[in-house]
Amino acid sequence: MGHGHSHGHSESSEPTPQAIASRKRANWLLAAVLVPLGVLTLVAMIVMWPSGSREGISFASPYQAAPGVTFDTGKIQRVVQESCTQTGQSVPGQTDTGQTGSECTFAFTEPDNGGEPVKVVINPDVAKSHGVDVGDSIRYLNLSGVQGASQGSGAPSYVFVDFVRSMPIALLAVLYAAVVIAVARWRGFRALLGLVGAYVVLVSFILPGLVEGKPPLLLALVGSTVIMIGVLYFAHGFSARTSTALLGTIFGLGITALLAAWATDAANLAGVGDHDASTLVNMSGNISISGIILCGLIISGLGVLNDVTITQSSAVWELYELAPNTSARKLFSSAMRIGRDHIASTVYTIAFAYAGAALPILIIVMLYDRPLAEALTSAELSEEVIRTLVGSIGLVLAIPVTTLIAVLVVKATGVKKAAPISSVNPDDVEDTGALAAAAAVVSSDRLGAGSEERLDGGESPRAGGKPARPGSRRAQREAERRGDGVDPAP
Repeated sequence: MGHGHSHGHSESSEPTPQAIASRKRANWLLAAVLVPLGVLTLVAMIVMWPSGSREGISFASPYQAAPGVTFDTGKIQRVVQESCTQTGQSVPGQTDTGQTGSECTFAFTEPDNGGEPVKVVINPDVAKSHGVDVGDSIRYLNLSGVQGASQGSGAPSYVFVDFVRSMPIALLAVLYAAVVIAVARWRGFRALLGLVGAYVVLVSFILPGLVEGKPPLLLALVGSTVIMIGVLYFAHGFSARTSTALLGTIFGLGITALLAAWATDAANLAGVGDHDASTLVNMSGNISISGIILCGLIISGLGVLNDVTITQSSAVWELYELAPNTSARKLFSSAMRIGRDHIASTVYTIAFAYAGAALPILIIVMLYDRPLAEALTSAELSEEVIRTLVGSIGLVLAIPVTTLIAVLVVKATGVKKAAPISSVNPDDVEDTGALAAAAAVVSSDRLGAGSEERLDGGESPRAGGKPARPGSRRAQREAERRGDGVDPAP
């Protein structure tokens, strides 16, 4: 009985020639839309490709040392607290109050390039917020080459710049890649390569384009579309499911772009009060802070948008293969029940992700003790609030559109023959409505063929159902069908 069930299930899992032909037709239908769109995107990308010139940009990098000054690295051997004025030194970031009792943090550091340990002064804000410990690797500014013998000038010879984080970040990256590949295997590896490609598009096309003053809306749309085309097809392969998800993603991307363009202007998002924004404004007249904010609003929702569209596309295909004769309306309704659950969870995901990134700002606003409405619309929080709302609207609208496109594609490719009810594994069914539809389809097929099997009372012994009750009409018919001529009645 169990053997018959597993055998039927394995046979139904193999794609039939009709199913393969249907998938090919679906791919051709989607290609008719996506190929022109992809060509248009590539042409726009070529036309808008930045020149790479930095003419007219006045930028003094804090990591470009003056002649005779170097950035060195080393490992801390010992940390001490000493008077800031015992050697007449003026510590960067330390306010001179005229008092001789103030203490500063110094780290005796062994240089990585060899030599005697040097005495590095630690910035007061770093010493207070995080501190330094023995064994930490740091990067420091070496001023000894320009100071020469004038050690009594009052300036320290070695000043802390930053921590060296290469090793922990590298370990996390290796762990992340290992976990992704171990769980998702080859598809996870391809997704990681797609992420690298997305980074290349961001660094070589979008960021230089913003610096040169390219239209930020078109720049974000073209760059994001190229990223999504590459990531989706590279990670999930060329299929009707992936193409359907791509269409839904592009729709959500367009909605997000329109809302972001309107919100940036209507809410006057100009980056006022942001130190980084002020630095960019002073670099070049071509850089638009509002344009950078607009581009960021569009790019920030790509990951979640891709997630919901590929999930909805896969859900429609699975429900269709379970009950291929289900009407388009019922198929859409079943898939949208899954989509609504996804909407609820992803909205929380976006909100909490942005809240976590803006946690220091949230704490400062809370300490200001301002009214909630005023705090949420302030210059400090308005950008995060609008990013959350715009991204959420785009992904919520992308779900029904992706579902509708998927339903239209699967219904336009023709209907496969329903699999026998014995080959349907209830554990594989994610939606009870689809299971009921599958049962109804199989029931009508069997009754129309004059089958003696009953869906409501069990199957015949040959099908693995319950044996007929002795003396019943069903038992008598089975005996006649076997031809044994024996009356099963007692």
